[in-house]
Amino acid sequence: MNATAIIKLLGGCTRVSKMVGVSVPAVSMWQNGDIPMDKLVMLAATLEKESHGLITRKSLFPNTYRLIWPELE
Repeated sequence: MNATAIIKLLGGCTRVSKMVGVSVPAVSMWQNGDIPMDKLVMLAATLEKESHGLITRKSLFPNTYRLIWPELE
């Protein structure tokens, strides 16, 4: 799933900007590339919930999810 789809699923640029504490224009720029890794970590649990498990933290971070969320082990 690309950054634009993730932002849309989470409610748009304004909502995502509030969730991660950055400006709306910054989030808007992510739609032209990628969401920064640290911000994606902050959004991952909500993304998993909002997608009804279609997008999981394990699928977003297959090599590092155990370090970030040890409870998923």
